Amino acid sequence: MYRYFIKKYLRKSINRESNMPRLSKLIRSVEGRGVLITGAGSGMGRATAHLFADEGALVAVTDRNESAVEEVVKEITAAGGTAKGWVFDVSDAQMIETVVNQVAEEFGRLDIIVNNAGIATGGALDSSRFEERWEKAMSIMLTGPARIVRAALPHLRKSDAGRVVNIASTEALGATPKGAPYAASKTGLVGLTRSLAVEFGKEGITVNCICPGAVHTGLTKVIPEENKQIFSRRRVPVGRYGDPEEIAQMTLSLCLPAASYVNGVVLPVDGGLTIKNA
Repeated sequence: MYRYFIKKYLRKSINRESNMPRLSKLIRSVEGRGVLITGAGSGMGRATAHLFADEGALVAVTDRNESAVEEVVKEITAAGGTAKGWVFDVSDAQMIETVVNQVAEEFGRLDIIVNNAGIATGGALDSSRFEERWEKAMSIMLTGPARIVRAALPHLRKSDAGRVVNIASTEALGATPKGAPYAASKTGLVGLTRSLAVEFGKEGITVNCICPGAVHTGLTKVIPEENKQIFSRRRVPVGRYGDPEEIAQMTLSLCLPAASYVNGVVLPVDGGLTIKNA
């Protein structure tokens, strides 16, 4: 918290010294706002937790991996931020109700939901494990986010800037062979985003979706570096994989109180992958 007060003091000092009134009225800060991030133990979720903490938010770090949760909370608190951790299986309906309400009670508010948790799963339609993979993908990456927003709705309605950001994938905008469980769940998440945006926009709760492309995360760690470079040269106009923080920065932007007129957007953050023809 020390760093939080220093930053606040410096901002006030700068304003006093400049003696310049603000000409704008919208707030570009998540300071003091409660945010719940799923899948925050690694990759994009971890980067998102770090970024929101850096900006003064009260961060609920949630993940199935208990040791990863503890590590991220320690990283944030050691840097002067505010974070609490919860072991969280987003496919467990009862756990969703419990964790969401505990987070709101712990922070005294819950303003932002970032549905980031995901798994890498696929398989041919005629695979013997297709049904199992399908059900798992849907429960974690589609049903889970819907239940989380539903559980958080009473708290979001109390906020003056309720925000939901769903992390989908460019697989929701295109597809690769033998990836039906993953692609279908992420495409469904895009549809869920649009539907909830229309349903709750009038209440000041915005719902948006980010579709990351190729990013360095735990899910892509198994891909050999040489293959990543080949893919990037052929498919990604910027010529590389993305960094998790590059996704986190866009997530933060959609969660700002100032982003009040951005609603129902499906935003590819992919280095240009989805617009390249060949």
